[in-house]
Amino acid sequence: MTRSRFGILGFGGYAPERVMTNDEWAEYVDTSDEWITARTGIKRRRVADDRETTVDLAAVAAEKALADAGVSAAELDEIVIATDTPEAYAPDTAAFLQHRLGAGEVTGYDLGGSGCAGFVLALDVGMSRVVQRSRRILVVGVELITRMMDWSDRATCVLFGDAAGAVVLGPAEAPVELLASTAGTDGSQADILARFAGGTRKPFSLEMAERREHLEIAFNGREVFRQAVKRMSEASRDVLEQAGKRIEDVALVIPHQANRRIIDSVRKSLRLGEEQIYVNIEDYGNTGSASVPLALFQAREEGRIEPGDLVLLTAFGAGFHWAAALLQF
Repeated sequence: MTRSRFGILGFGGYAPERVMTNDEWAEYVDTSDEWITARTGIKRRRVADDRETTVDLAAVAAEKALADAGVSAAELDEIVIATDTPEAYAPDTAAFLQHRLGAGEVTGYDLGGSGCAGFVLALDVGMSRVVQRSRRILVVGVELITRMMDWSDRATCVLFGDAAGAVVLGPAEAPVELLASTAGTDGSQADILARFAGGTRKPFSLEMAERREHLEIAFNGREVFRQAVKRMSEASRDVLEQAGKRIEDVALVIPHQANRRIIDSVRKSLRLGEEQIYVNIEDYGNTGSASVPLALFQAREEGRIEPGDLVLLTAFGAGFHWAAALLQF
């Protein structure tokens, strides 16, 4: 069976019902709608209900993707979840999702630690498994970040929202084909975007909790901006070169939705027209590993993607990680 007969069979996405506006953040920290919008492009974000957990968000997106693919949970051969806000420290979120969906006793595992690049990395891993074994793989990007952050840290708290996105991969006659992918890591930049608390380097303690250090996100905004634009642009050019395509051939670019200024800078670096890039950050904020699959799901639902279109995914995250993928619809 040739690679051209493998691809994405179905798409799903989910965002919690609660909408939190920028004005509401002014009740928690010294900020305003004007300040947040000017620096990030974010106006609103979704916040999970107190009763919702990571697997709840993942399950809704997964069920939509399975329905779209016409595949039952019992037909899955593997589950891969990209998340940095897992259901529990152990076992991984994939174990909870496998049980929730009623899938068989299949392999399931989380890819964590790569931040917002997680889904694109998981997509590449999942596709390699499909190609190797002709399997049906569920790949989910999900984050419930608002429960894991410091709501008093003005520099970071206003950036994030909760969501999930999912795809089903497998063999098919006319799939959405993955033409090319790339990824990279520069561990020397790990300290510009990270959460160190809770690991062996900085074990959790009562004193840490009293100082709220367990919620701290290390964030060097200036350097993250520089690295994000550089790496997402380079990764995009890399996958285009691999596939023998030009940026002019691309119908839509779906970047990680971290900051509107980053998105605009990547667009200019790649010499894209505004109509070639999909943006939903105004309504959802930065949803981490869910960012790219949620935007991909929404772009398809809105009719922004048509048969024959080339769609480019590009993302960056903690690590410092980056990744890109080129899809042919």
